Amino acid sequence: MIGGNESCTAGPIPMSYLTCLTYILGEWTGVEHIEDYLSYAVYLLWVLFPLAVVFLLPGVLVILFYVSILLLHIYKRKNELKEAYSNDFWDGAKQMLATLWDGHGRIWHGYELHGAENIPEGPGLIVFYHGATPADYVYFMARLLIQRKRYCHVVADHFVFRLPGFKILLDVHGVMHGPKEECVTALKKGCLIAIAPGGVREALFSDEMYTIIWGNRKGFAQVAIDAKVPIIPMFTQNVREGIRTLGGIKIFRSLYERIRLPVVPMYGGFPVKLRTFIGEPIPYEPNITAEELTAKTKAALQALIEKHQKIPGNIFRALMERFQTQKKED
Repeated sequence: MIGGNESCTAGPIPMSYLTCLTYILGEWTGVEHIEDYLSYAVYLLWVLFPLAVVFLLPGVLVILFYVSILLLHIYKRKNELKEAYSNDFWDGAKQMLATLWDGHGRIWHGYELHGAENIPEGPGLIVFYHGATPADYVYFMARLLIQRKRYCHVVADHFVFRLPGFKILLDVHGVMHGPKEECVTALKKGCLIAIAPGGVREALFSDEMYTIIWGNRKGFAQVAIDAKVPIIPMFTQNVREGIRTLGGIKIFRSLYERIRLPVVPMYGGFPVKLRTFIGEPIPYEPNITAEELTAKTKAALQALIEKHQKIPGNIFRALMERFQTQKKED
């Protein structure tokens, strides 16, 4: 057996394995003093490794989504004989995925849900601020299902329905395209629906100042008026510090406006503290207009942000909050 410092050649000059490898690479590539280039490459790898990590960590959420999809396919295969005899075929799968996502939220972010008592027993429209990813909403949905056995549908952007493999996940969770008529019908049936009026634009181009980017969108308000349901504002503390985007770079904003796809790079995946706060419901008023209700909802959401979020957001502070033992009061 040859040790690490023993010769790897039978020549007159003994060489270590590393020296031998360097020699072989030099002979193969024809590059003189290749060991200098290798040393420089190792140095660059050492310097750039932390940067690579912060861009790769958001991919964990993508992996979790596809793990969820795989589990749904397995669940369907194992229970397809029961499908003909059950009206709640996917209930077990929903509970399973809720446990998976709630576990991730607890372990990675110490996730907390405050104000769940503000959610009415009947139908309601939850309006929330959109972070760079919808992870905080998924944590909320999972916690709500586990604690209160209540399910919440969500309105998603059209591009989500074109993601490969996502169809079964969207179907099982009743994710909606968002036509007003579909939302009104679901609310009249007693469903709870969540929507982020800022959508992808708010997700990509808001920043640590937590600016609400709704533009002229007021369709959600008209839906609440037509369905005669309350609006419930919701905000997650530190959602911008968990994952951030490079939306401040103008070229990415221009590219998005052209193709309307979320092509803006993201970085982070930091284990910051996440707390979701649910505000008091805005009750249905028969004589209110969509414009007035939109302004009222925006003011209520802004009040939640000002109350529970230190602005500008700070990643280091959010990380420290993650490891504080005392919970923040409502």
